Amino acid sequence: MASWNSFPLEITYETFGWLAFFSWTICFYPQAILNFRRKSVIGLNFDFVLLNLTKHSSYMIYNVCLYFSPVIQQQYFDKYGSGEMIPVAANDVAFSIHAVLLTAFFLFQIVIYDRGTQKVSKISIGIVCTVWFIIAICFFVALRSQSWLWLITIFNSVQVFMTVIKYIPQAFMNFARKSTDGFSIGNILLDFTGGLANYAQMAVQSIDQNSWVNFYGNIGKTLISLVSIFFDIIFMCQHFVLYPSRKTTVPSKLKQEYREPLVKSIDESASENV
Repeated sequence: MASWNSFPLEITYETFGWLAFFSWTICFYPQAILNFRRKSVIGLNFDFVLLNLTKHSSYMIYNVCLYFSPVIQQQYFDKYGSGEMIPVAANDVAFSIHAVLLTAFFLFQIVIYDRGTQKVSKISIGIVCTVWFIIAICFFVALRSQSWLWLITIFNSVQVFMTVIKYIPQAFMNFARKSTDGFSIGNILLDFTGGLANYAQMAVQSIDQNSWVNFYGNIGKTLISLVSIFFDIIFMCQHFVLYPSRKTTVPSKLKQEYREPLVKSIDESASENV
């Protein structure tokens, strides 16, 4: 296994890694707090949460297996060369485990809080069931050939696919409602920061090793950053440009009362007494 050539770059790598970890970790809490304060999950798309749970679960399995399994690490070195570094860091493992727990907590909030007329679509349920069915088939294929690196690569591919599609229901819902009320922008700003830091971390490792294997050897980590940044920009445009928060409007009945004079004229008083 390769070692670092530059100590400053190693420190920079760790800094970006933990910045991504804390940004992506904290980004879950604004939405959870918003749901708690409102006692409502209206505005948070349920398909987004369900797809996100499958995405983070797949990413967690990939990170945990590649980081802790000597067998899978050896298969990685056999494929990409013993001089390469494992493209999964401790912060990747910590983040993915935390992400699964917090996304599951969102599902719990959906169960106990006001949902309005929102519900999970049959399309999202079908996608999730299909994905896990395919994974089950791949597991038995890998079990026969002991191709564990190939199997976790499937998990990595799944998390990329889910990352691409998970944002679409929320973005479409914001467009349909012409509002981002109920969807925390704090979540998006922190997610955007985490995506930039995650990509920067990979770039630092590639510069130190003078090799771009880090990017295509863990294509999932590369794409998760780019896709997240892309959709975060869309959400920020929706929130700040297209559908900015409007001031609370006064009901029309109250507006009518506010337009009436505080002291009525003599003619108006006389007509009311007739």
